[in-house]
Amino acid sequence: MQKFDEMYTQLPYEFFTHGAKIRDHYRIYDEWLARQPGNMMAKRREEAEMIFRRVGITFAVYGEKDEEGAGTERLIPFDLIPRIIPAHEWRDMEHGLEQRVTALNRFLHDIYHDQEILKAGLIPREQIEQNAQFRPQMMGVDLPNNVYSQISGIDIVRAPDAKGNGEYYVLEDNLRVPSGVSYMLEDRKMMMRLFPDLFSAHRVAPIAHYPDLLLETLRQSSPATTAEPTVVVLTPGMYNSAYFEHAFLAQQMGIELVEG
Repeated sequence: MQKFDEMYTQLPYEFFTHGAKIRDHYRIYDEWLARQPGNMMAKRREEAEMIFRRVGITFAVYGEKDEEGAGTERLIPFDLIPRIIPAHEWRDMEHGLEQRVTALNRFLHDIYHDQEILKAGLIPREQIEQNAQFRPQMMGVDLPNNVYSQISGIDIVRAPDAKGNGEYYVLEDNLRVPSGVSYMLEDRKMMMRLFPDLFSAHRVAPIAHYPDLLLETLRQSSPATTAEPTVVVLTPGMYNSAYFEHAFLAQQMGIELVEG
């Protein structure tokens, strides 16, 4: 799969031979960037890393040890150059992801009920029933709204198409323990803090309401007999690599963080 440059119509190594053309949705940003002092971006990166470290927005790396033998922690990945997705592209991606998550949930419902997809021979039965994650105890169990994956992490990559515009592809579906949304929310807050003038120049879709949507989704997952469901965030504890996210989401949703 070839690389796709989000900002320019040619890859950097082609600049001197073909000339790079800025994509339309990056023109305002390109003009803004050209007006900035040469050392501004480096200073902003240092400021971001200092704040992330001070607040503790890190993740643990399993298997890595520092000089004293303790587990290492890394700052969240943070790119000062924004990835701008035009509204019409975002709408197409949103519709496709809704369709995909719906299909995944219907697939799981079928696996634990009529198994029509296995009877049709579209998927070998042994790939399902011999899978370590298959739970025979779930056969015939009905879930609220037939939703098996309340949170789905769909990894997306982009590659150039025949016209050089770029096509989105799904790399993988993470349905069991998807994580990382807290870093996305914190990245947005950091960008708004460092570059408020950029947000005033663009109509950027908001994301701060995500915890409210998540809490409502989890409430709707409770049995119909429960009028006021108790929602909590379960965590393995502070040494888990995603502990920051567990604590962050519990705090943002206003619910308890619970350790077994």
